[in-house]
Amino acid sequence: PVIPCVVSQWSVWSGCAEPCKVTYRVRRRHVLQEPRNGGEACPPLEERAGCVEYWTQQGTECKQSLIPALITTGGFAKARKKRAAPDGSERVGYCVEFQLVAITQDCLHSHHSYTHWMQYLREGHTVCVECQHPALDSKSQHCYGDGSGSKRNQLLHWQAVGNPRCRGTWKRIRQLDTCSCPSVHSFLFI
Repeated sequence: PVIPCVVSQWSVWSGCAEPCKVTYRVRRRHVLQEPRNGGEACPPLEERAGCVEYWTQQGTECKQSLIPALITTGGFAKARKKRAAPDGSERVGYCVEFQLVAITQDCLHSHHSYTHWMQYLREGHTVCVECQHPALDSKSQHCYGDGSGSKRNQLLHWQAVGNPRCRGTWKRIRQLDTCSCPSVHSFLFI
């Protein structure tokens, strides 16, 4: 008889491969039954997903300038606020204005519907990025990659969620305690 491949359930995700940088985590499964007599082949046994660990193995916070900001479209904010349901003890959030300095060409060539927002990333433009719960870290009261503690005119790194090759650098202009970001150039820290 034809016997298809049978695999186990996925393992839990591993931790990030390295702290303080955008890297990956892994999950695996193993073969329970090899295919025989022309049975269906085994599916992939390993998956990787992007991740960032903001604390060193010694338990200290990573330096802000080493951490790229992970951003997505500001339109995601409404959905995230509904799911997050803060209990009132958390800080409401803030926004940071940045001037985009350099952008990879991959931002302009994203064809998936979930990456259309990347077309608004243009060198020289000022963008507004909101830090809100749950990306707002309860210990430090800021979003990772927001550039707090960076020197004036220091180049900071960012990366778009949904297209890891869409990344670039920006300079922090200022922090706004009240967010009034224009909708087109409005983004969100992840």
